[in-house]
Amino acid sequence: MRNRGFTLTELLVTMAIISVLMAIVIPTAKVFQAQARSTSCTNHMRQIWVGVDMYRQQNRDYLPMCEFLPVATAEGPEGGLPETLRGFLEKDCECWRCAADFDEEGSLSTGTSYMYLPGLIRYTKPIQFAVQQAMVPIIMNPTMSQAMKDQLYRDAESKLVTRFYENSIDFAVITDSQDRHPIGDRNPKNAVYFDGRTGEFVITDEVQVAERAP
Repeated sequence: MRNRGFTLTELLVTMAIISVLMAIVIPTAKVFQAQARSTSCTNHMRQIWVGVDMYRQQNRDYLPMCEFLPVATAEGPEGGLPETLRGFLEKDCECWRCAADFDEEGSLSTGTSYMYLPGLIRYTKPIQFAVQQAMVPIIMNPTMSQAMKDQLYRDAESKLVTRFYENSIDFAVITDSQDRHPIGDRNPKNAVYFDGRTGEFVITDEVQVAERAP
């Protein structure tokens, strides 16, 4: 007895079933991939926070003080947290890159996918005003070099920004520099907070930062 082959109708039904299954599986797979990238991103932030914490242990428990993002130059990225944490984290550490960041000419050109928010808070008016007041006698001291004065200025910024975070532990320290992790109709940023926990962070009103600064 010969085996009967597929009829045209059976073939069409089979193809229709496969198409339906693909329509279900592909979006689900994309969701899983996005979740995996987001989890990897969060793990990288934890690793960076460990570097920040080690820095603090050796610097009077103050947060590092640097620009919120490195500067992209023809010779490569300069400054920012990757340079400040040298000795605690390598500049070529995979942790500086988010798995969902594909912007080679944008954020990745700076050497990191992440933003260091203390580098922004340092420029708020309350902090700059307090630092300048504290620096008046130092600036007037002719025996101090400019390099020493600059270091003392950064130390004063670091002290005040750290105090801000001690009073505002729900304000993120490190976040994605761009929105890369959509959840439904939301696009929150991953973040690590002053107490080392991770989660989502959405800035609804940047003016609040300046109002809450010491």
